[in-house]
Parts: sequence; C-alpha cells; structure tokens
Amino acid sequence: MRFKQGFTLIELMITVAIVAILAAIAVPSYTDYVTRSKFTEAHGMLGDLRVKMEQYYMDNRRYSTTTGGGTCGIPGGNTPTTLGTKYFTFTCASTNPTASPAGDQQYTLTATGIAGQGLDGIAFTLNHANARATTVSGVMATKGYAANTTCWVLKKPSQC
Repeated sequence: MRFKQGFTLIELMITVAIVAILAAIAVPSYTDYVTRSKFTEAHGMLGDLRVKMEQYYMDNRRYSTTTGGGTCGIPGGNTPTTLGTKYFTFTCASTNPTASPAGDQQYTLTATGIAGQGLDGIAFTLNHANARATTVSGVMATKGYAANTTCWVLKKPSQC
C-alpha cells in the first residue's frame, strides 16, 4: 500500500485564509500602536519645555525675554531648541503682557505633528496653568482620533 505525502489544496487554502484573517486584525493594531508611541516625544518635550519656562519665570518674574513681551524665555525663543526630536515641531507663544516692567505672564507651548512622519493633523498644547489639550484634523481625524480640550489624547478616539 502506498501513502500519499503533502497537503491537499483545501488544507493550503484554509491555512492561507487563517493567516489573512490574522493579518487583517494585527496590521491595523500594530500601525496604531506605532502612531501612539510617537506621541510620547511630544508629551515628554512639552513637559521639559514647561519646566524651562517655569525656571525662567522664577528668575525673571515673567515668561518673556523682554518687558514688552512676545518672545518666550527659553533657548530658541518662540521656536524652542529641541534636540533629538523627529516626529513633532515645537512652538512657544508668550502672551498677556502686563504693565512694564513685568512682561508676559502667560504662555502656550505647542507640539505639531510632522506630515512626513504620519502625524499630519495632530497637535498637543500645554499652557502656564498646566492645562493640556489636543487638536485633531485632516489625516489624524480620518484615522479615528478626536480632539480633546482637557487632556492629551493617548488612544482612539479621544481617550486620555
């Protein structure tokens, strides 16, 4: 008696179907995981810039470099120096000037996602009162993320 070796066509098709189903579930989850991991750069750098702004305030009693206001008191001014960042660009706006010689008494730090890194349409903000917010538009909105005015979004749609 002779035994056949190998797989039948049906067995191969079932295996391919199972692999395709697993891939259909795993790939979107992995892509979302990679996107969310990039958010840590913005959160960490905004926290670091906030500490620098508060240190500047403790030394000068204002957030601006001049009494007239308008320029943030951190290295790089309104375009903070952020070494090693890859996924976000950072800006600072000092606001709410008071009578001279006080200078600006408020600021807002913003991390804006870079389009070439798959983060087009998301921005995280942090202000002098440590209020955090997330704005979402364009590509990030189509990926399922939503804005949140009270925190930095960590997961879809707007979970903090």
